[in-house]
Amino acid sequence: MSGEGKLKTYSEEEIKDRLTSLPEWRYENGFLIREYSTKNWRETIFLVNTIASLAEAHWHHPDMEVGYKKLKIKLTTHEAGGITDRDFKLASEIEKTVRSLLQKWHSS
Repeated sequence: MSGEGKLKTYSEEEIKDRLTSLPEWRYENGFLIREYSTKNWRETIFLVNTIASLAEAHWHHPDMEVGYKKLKIKLTTHEAGGITDRDFKLASEIEKTVRSLLQKWHSS
């Protein structure tokens, strides 16, 4: 986003330390990655749309790989050339929202 100045990127060690609060996420090939399993295509697409809305609200956009019953999220801050606070904030928001939805759907 304009006006932010230079974004601080985290070292691999710092990233791994910060991921302790997001245990289902991992750091791999320059990305924070999380994979979700769903019951069906409809659930997968609903999650894609939910995450897309969160990403727009944060003005930070993940790469997503979409399958019939799987969704893979990959976060990095391209303009900073690494992982920044923006990635951790969005990962945390995604995790909280998706966990809540999946728990609600799967408990029915």
